[in-house]
Amino acid sequence: MFKRNTESLKEVLLRNLREQGLETPLYQKRLVEAWPDVVGPVIARYTLNTYIYNQTLYVRLSNPALRSDLSMMRQELVKKLNTAVGEQVITDIRF
Repeated sequence: MFKRNTESLKEVLLRNLREQGLETPLYQKRLVEAWPDVVGPVIARYTLNTYIYNQTLYVRLSNPALRSDLSMMRQELVKKLNTAVGEQVITDIRF
């Protein structure tokens, strides 16, 4: 009998992405896309721009009162966003 090394397709794809240096940008894109789902439609409506730089998510909001409310929930949002992606992508959020 032949002994075969079998790997799941997920493992093969993640390994190839990691080797090409594309794993982190993929997780970052997923996290930015998860922002409206995590915060809800009301907060997402006031969000103008989101991007990640040095493991920090920068969120530009159009409402200053909302900015102060979300600043108090910063650590909780970090946990929820990382959980939504399934990987530790960000460590802080700046509004």
